[in-house]
Amino acid sequence: MKSILQMIIVLSLLCGTAGFCLSYLKMTTASAIESQALTFVQGPAILDVFKAAENSPIADRKSFTLADGRSLNVFPCLQDGKLTGVALEQFGPGYGGDLGVIVGFRVEDDTLAGIGITTMKETAGVGTRIKEPAFLRQFPGKAVPVKLRSQGGDIDAVSGATISSNAVITAVASAVDIYTELKPLLLETWK
Repeated sequence: MKSILQMIIVLSLLCGTAGFCLSYLKMTTASAIESQALTFVQGPAILDVFKAAENSPIADRKSFTLADGRSLNVFPCLQDGKLTGVALEQFGPGYGGDLGVIVGFRVEDDTLAGIGITTMKETAGVGTRIKEPAFLRQFPGKAVPVKLRSQGGDIDAVSGATISSNAVITAVASAVDIYTELKPLLLETWK
């Protein structure tokens, strides 16, 4: 009985120590992980959407709290010191999991500035074609909401990648809802 009690105490101490070490490691590396994601995942997509930005949208980003309590980074595009666009990242359910999409908006007329794909696990050669310029070029200048041609809209889906194309449209629709909710606050933030 004594040996079982000792074993329970030793295992509890080991598990507690391991849990503490893992949580400490996560806390200390969180900012480095976020920095890497901003630089190598979101950054290229944002810069593709806002080619004419005179600022650094990544450095000038602000975090906003949505009505449902979620926190979200918004990336501004400034020209001549004036806010001309904002971008945010949203996700849609793709074939291989969640598909991340940076969605840029022009604040003057509430049209899309463009989109960029950040994360995806789609089928190589089929679903991954949503990242090609032929698909992405359809979005700039479009009025919201956007829909696939099969849904009565004017965006052509990628042939053979209906799930991936729908994931992009779902992410854009989610971004439109958030942009609509936050627009007055965005305009006030970057006057």
